[in-house]
Amino acid sequence: VQLQASGGGLVQAGGSLTLSCAASGRTFSNYVMAWFRQAPGEERGFVSAITWSAGHMHYDDSVKARFTISRDSDKNMVYLRMDNLSPEDTAVYYCAADPCSLCSAVYVPRSQRQYGYWGQGTQVTVSS
Repeated sequence: VQLQASGGGLVQAGGSLTLSCAASGRTFSNYVMAWFRQAPGEERGFVSAITWSAGHMHYDDSVKARFTISRDSDKNMVYLRMDNLSPEDTAVYYCAADPCSLCSAVYVPRSQRQYGYWGQGTQVTVSS
């Protein structure tokens, strides 16, 4: 499995960015795809996830109503639309994936230790 994240950049507070994650190497029908982020001096934390087959979406409370995760099964792409960005969203964003037979509308893994496949990070910087 290979994951390639892109789309980061510098944006002013209140602005928007869309991150993309290109997935390849297998079919992902029983996978969960996730976004994590890591700010300097902090642990990598869960942002959002989506189950590949059913499209169940999950969000950390800190981004709920501002971020939207989606996937394009035909293109093997996962997206993270980020609106109303604040300086607190500044971090390196990573896409991740793992098989998940238990994933559902009410559960996805939220620890980085539960994901075995990672893309390289993409920097998001939000200026005040």
